[in-house]
Order: sequence, then structure tokens, then C-alpha cells
Amino acid sequence: MIRVNEVAFIGYPVTDKQRARDFYEGLFGLTAASSSDFPNGFWIEYDIAGATFALSNFWKPSDKVGPCVAFEVDDFPSAVEVLKSKKVTFIDKPFETPVCFIAVVADPDGNLVTVHKRKPGHG
Repeated sequence: MIRVNEVAFIGYPVTDKQRARDFYEGLFGLTAASSSDFPNGFWIEYDIAGATFALSNFWKPSDKVGPCVAFEVDDFPSAVEVLKSKKVTFIDKPFETPVCFIAVVADPDGNLVTVHKRKPGHG
């Protein structure tokens, strides 16, 4: 069993960065806590009452893929091994960013679930 400490973030797929920012910032008064552009996409985070709401184009909205929850875990390598042993479908290979480790899997209905571990000093 994988121990989940908290919801690391909830991510929404969006196609147009400025349109999404105008909607969430203009309509709901959200203020971006961070915004990063990468060669293959963008990632914007909003801190809301201790939770992180993220917008990104790393995955595309469709009738098959919607929002994604990320679970913060104690032990990332062990969590990945449990997922593999249970033959869970990996959407991407586990990977590392400058601030965290991430594995994206599909639940039995195809919903995205991220297993996430922040690096020390990032969270």
C-alpha cells in the first residue's frame, strides 16, 4: 500500500495560457504563486487555502482526459514499485523535475492520477 500524505496539487488541462489566466484570475481573483514556461509547455500554480491548483498544457483536455489529482507520498521509489507490481498503467515513465519526482498513472476508468514527491526545500 502507498501512504498518501496530502493532495500535492489538482491540475487542470488548458489549451490557451492567457485565456485560462484571464478566466481564473479575472473571474475568481486568483493570483499566480508561480508560473513557468518550458520548451514543451507551461505550468501555473495558485495557492488556495493550503492547496495548490495548477493549470497546464502538458496534457490536453478531451472527453477522455480531464483534471488530475496528485498525491504526495512518503517514499517515491517504493510507490513506483507498488504501482508496477499491481500492473497499473503508466501514462509516462516516472521522471524528475528540479523540484519533485512524478509518476502519472491511469485509474481503472482512465482518469489521471499523479504520484508526487517534493524534493527537500520545496514544499
